[in-house]
Amino acid sequence: NRGKFAVVKQCVEIATGQAFAAKIMRKQRKGQDCRVDIVHEMSLLELARPCSRVIGLHDAYETHSEITLVLEFAAGGEIFHQCFGEDDEVFSEQTTVRLMRQILEGVVFLHQCNIVHLDLKPQNILLTSAVPLGDIKIADLGLSRRVSSVAELREILGTPEYVAPEILDYEPITTATDMWSIGVLAYVMLTGTSPFLGEDKQETFLNISLLHVDYSPTTFTGVSQAAVDFIQTLLIKKPELRATAEQCLRHPWLPDDLLPVGRDTSPDDQAV
Repeated sequence: NRGKFAVVKQCVEIATGQAFAAKIMRKQRKGQDCRVDIVHEMSLLELARPCSRVIGLHDAYETHSEITLVLEFAAGGEIFHQCFGEDDEVFSEQTTVRLMRQILEGVVFLHQCNIVHLDLKPQNILLTSAVPLGDIKIADLGLSRRVSSVAELREILGTPEYVAPEILDYEPITTATDMWSIGVLAYVMLTGTSPFLGEDKQETFLNISLLHVDYSPTTFTGVSQAAVDFIQTLLIKKPELRATAEQCLRHPWLPDDLLPVGRDTSPDDQAV
């Protein structure tokens, strides 16, 4: 799997026979030294280690030109392939509810650690297995940032279809920025269509700025009103009005009888 800045290959640990994913990143990109960015990603993965919903960092190796992160292997691959597969089948609503709860559990943990992911999209949500459909692993913290109440963070980051309006307006980034992306993600998982995608980047950004979203019954055929309401609590232009990850987990669409048996360690239990 080849991304813009990295190549990901499956590898096997000889001593144990266990499969891992090797994310190989060049330290120089377009003449710029990116080692600091890679180390930053490693430090965030270390911080998220207690959370089973975030992909685990097993090891790291550095050569003269590259750094390789040895990551937990998610055999089910990206949920992108499930949302936009060749058979055109989207997730059932019941499955989406289960997966969305797990995504939010991971996002709650990250936000409690003051980490904003900033690139939540189907390509960065992995599954532990495809058949049967496994559990969620949030991947790729390459664009993630630490937020603080002291300094404001303003950057143009993310993937066009999933970026929040405040990114486009160069306004402060907060944990609410991720919640917009969660709304887009839920829309995509339920409908198989991307709500803001235009013919080009400019049209996509215009759709986001104008909040052009199709909530018609035709688009949401067979989807409950509770699911639509969930999305509408997130696709709100003002960040402070969006539901938080904790509030989302209490939404009627995501009944808490689906909570996993084993709870993740809270970030307060971490050794700093």
